[in-house]
Amino acid sequence: MAAKPSIGWRLFGTASAVLAGMAARRLMVRGWRLATGGNPPSNPAAPGTQWREAVPFALATGAAMGLARMLATRKAAGYYRRSTGHLPP
Repeated sequence: MAAKPSIGWRLFGTASAVLAGMAARRLMVRGWRLATGGNPPSNPAAPGTQWREAVPFALATGAAMGLARMLATRKAAGYYRRSTGHLPP
């Protein structure tokens, strides 16, 4: 039977992943503005949004956010291990 994660780890791990995702999104918006000179599509489902803008932005943002969340969770787990002597459950 697996150990139940502590409330501290759940909060710490979740907070680090959420903050990393938010930071990645901001960086992607800035990068899009630098690369294209315009704002990224704010609502890909809107009828006025063109596919050639929505698809690349969604792919790049999804990949960047996933990578940032993974890296943040790994760092948080490392910090947890150094603090408690074992990996989070």
